[in-house]
Amino acid sequence: MKGIAVLLLASLSVPQVHTPNPRPHFVEPAYTAAHKGGRWYLTRTGHAVYCYGPVMTVSATDGGIERVATLCRDNKVMVPLKE
Repeated sequence: MKGIAVLLLASLSVPQVHTPNPRPHFVEPAYTAAHKGGRWYLTRTGHAVYCYGPVMTVSATDGGIERVATLCRDNKVMVPLKE
């Protein structure tokens, strides 16, 4: 009889309560933190682009130098600027 009682108790399902893990208050999506203090620039192709990083001078593929805007919208790291 004790064996049947143990089997009955073991066959019962135990409800499990799942609590969602709350995100810490200091974690923000990257796009909200990056939108502080950006500026519009004119690209070499004639389009306007909004960038958050500094303007840098880098070496071009042809051996010269070119100005680029960094950390732009649409996950563009560097965009060549019109001079």
